[in-house]
Amino acid sequence: MQELAAIATQIRRDIVRMVHGANSGHPGGSLGCADLLTALYFRVMKHNPDFQMDGKEEDVFILSNGHISPVFYSVLSRAGYFPTTELATFRKLNSRLQGHPTTHEHLPGVRMASGSLGQGLSVAAGVALTKKLNGDANLVFSLHGDGELDEGQIWEAVLFAAHHKIDNLIATIDWNGQQIDGPTDKVMGLGDLAAKFEAFGWLVLEMNGNQMDEVVVGLEKAKTMTNQGKPIVILMRTAMGKGIDFMEGTHEWHGIAPNDEQLARALDQLPETLGDY
Repeated sequence: MQELAAIATQIRRDIVRMVHGANSGHPGGSLGCADLLTALYFRVMKHNPDFQMDGKEEDVFILSNGHISPVFYSVLSRAGYFPTTELATFRKLNSRLQGHPTTHEHLPGVRMASGSLGQGLSVAAGVALTKKLNGDANLVFSLHGDGELDEGQIWEAVLFAAHHKIDNLIATIDWNGQQIDGPTDKVMGLGDLAAKFEAFGWLVLEMNGNQMDEVVVGLEKAKTMTNQGKPIVILMRTAMGKGIDFMEGTHEWHGIAPNDEQLARALDQLPETLGDY
């Protein structure tokens, strides 16, 4: 767990440096999801950095809330998909690391162009159903923002996955209570999410997404619940901006870059553990 926590700290450091370097990007949700993606790529998922788009005989991850690309890019590079030096090109002209992940850039690890919210669960359900039809026993993991649940397409996919008994799918909701326009409770209250997913025919877990031990235990438990006829959702409580005291818990850091002084303050709270790019 200490090793995973150290990796997550470096990833958070990468995130703020990338966003600062481009003077644009989305640090808040990226910082909040650093523990989840670290656990997935360094502990839980069966995956291969020798990237093949079809994902046969390996677990597949689908990022639906593509604006948190900084955490996705950092994790992929630290996991060996491409050199960490490429992180310095984030959001630059002709870079493969665009503000939202794209497939036409042929960046290893990216299977879906995301950023138009609401589409990722449909894609993940399709990938998972394909694996079942092909006799591939591996799993599909997906990540979605809680504000993204305002999109109707999410709930169509929730119905589809339950109806087709897509029980090799583990979706995670980043339940940080914040979206671009403010707290989710003020923009459009989500109500009792656990009861809603259960009513739609899903198995539901909850976990603290900013405690590495809980994240690993939660993901491993979710894996034991697969192949039981129902898709699985993890409602993951996180703090937007986790790891940096002046960013935590506010929608104001959803999509702005730190200035030079703020970057220095942030890096003081995030010790370098794996070496900067």
